[in-house]
This record gives sequence, C-alpha cells and structure tokens, in this order.
Amino acid sequence: MRARPFLSDVSLKPSAQAFMNAFPFSLPVVRSLGTLPLHPRVSFFVGENGSGKSTLLEAIAVAMGFNAEGGGRNFNFATRASHSALHEHLRLVRGIIPPRDGYFLRAESFYNVSTEIENLGVGKYYGGKSLHEQSHGEAFLTLFMERFGGKSFFVLDEPEAALSPQRQLAMLSRLHDLVREGSQFLVATHSPILMAYPNAIIYECSAHGICQVAYEDTEHYRVMHDFIANPQRMLKVLLED
Repeated sequence: MRARPFLSDVSLKPSAQAFMNAFPFSLPVVRSLGTLPLHPRVSFFVGENGSGKSTLLEAIAVAMGFNAEGGGRNFNFATRASHSALHEHLRLVRGIIPPRDGYFLRAESFYNVSTEIENLGVGKYYGGKSLHEQSHGEAFLTLFMERFGGKSFFVLDEPEAALSPQRQLAMLSRLHDLVREGSQFLVATHSPILMAYPNAIIYECSAHGICQVAYEDTEHYRVMHDFIANPQRMLKVLLED
C-alpha cells in the first residue's frame, strides 16, 4: 500500500512576491520554489553552507506548528528570536490524516531544547537520563531512539552533526524502522551516509535554486567518493605549496 504523506507539497503564497528583494525571499532556493513535492517517507535537502536549505526547513517546521528553536509540538520557548517570516508565506498541502506526533530537531539549538526538556520535566520520554549528562552524540541518538515514534512527522536539520559514522549508520537504521511504522521525514544534511537512504527524494539547494538530483550526482557523494578512492592524490592537490 502506498504511504500517505502528512505533508505532500510546499509552495509560496502570492503574498511572498512583495518581499522578493528581502532575505530570505531573495535566496535562490526560495525564489525558485514553485510547487515542491515531498516524498511520503523521506525527503533530503542538501547543499553548501548558506544555500538556504536550513532556512527553508525551519519555515516548513514553523508552518507545521513546531517551535522555531526545535522540540515537540508542545514546546513554546524562545532563547533568541531569529527565524524569518517565510513560514507565513508558505502554502502547505497536508494529508487527510494528521500525524500522531512530531519533532523538529535543529543541531544548532539542541542545547536550548535539552534545557527546556529539563524545565518541562519530561525527561522520562528521552530515556530517563538528562540529555545534558550525556555526550552531544549520545544525546542526539537518545532523542532519535527513545523519543521518536511511528506515524509521526519529523523535520531534522543536520542530525548527523554530533554523530560518528558508526552512529550515523545506527540513525539510518532507526530512521528505516520509523518509516516502516508510518513516519515521514524532511532532512537537511551534509552526510553521504544518511542521504544514501533508498527511494528517497534528494533536493539540491544552490545558487541556481532547488532541483531534484540522484544520490550519485550530489557533490557530497562525489567529493567523498573521490577522496576515499585516492586520498593521497586529493591531499597532494589540497596541500601543495
């Protein structure tokens, strides 16, 4: 049976046209958005730093009802208001059945979310041990393993940031379990390991806008493949005087 997405596509409202000369509407990824179909299971957003992928994912997350700094749908705190108004100008096409749960994970504000978890006294849903008492990588994986569940909608911004390659493989396995349980993921990532997940959509954000690409055509895959295939040759080019 074909999976039913909780969010099937995203587009700009006509109201966005009045702001196209201002950030973040001036970003090529926003200007070229059109109607962006999302995979019912996993959609990846890749691109260089500053390409706008995290800005777009943040706007989608906020439009879906998540706190801009991250967390579950019951989180409502602000350490520093830094998100844009892009979410107000997005049109979301949602599924008939709403997700049972959801989470917005932002690597850059994870410390703030961990503090809010302690303030709310909901640590039992995160394995019962304070995330502040674990290493950064352990806390990330605990969140993924203990807090996330099936039939839910997840927006993940660079979830690999604190994870070793081995832990990224563990995350990939857990992601697959959650997909089989009916969850949908939107993921901004630089990890060639995560974006290798089969049958996902990969959107590349660049100075030319946003377009769908094959895994082997991503810069992340090509650079990593070339480096691993011949590290000495790559190092010679990089480190020559």
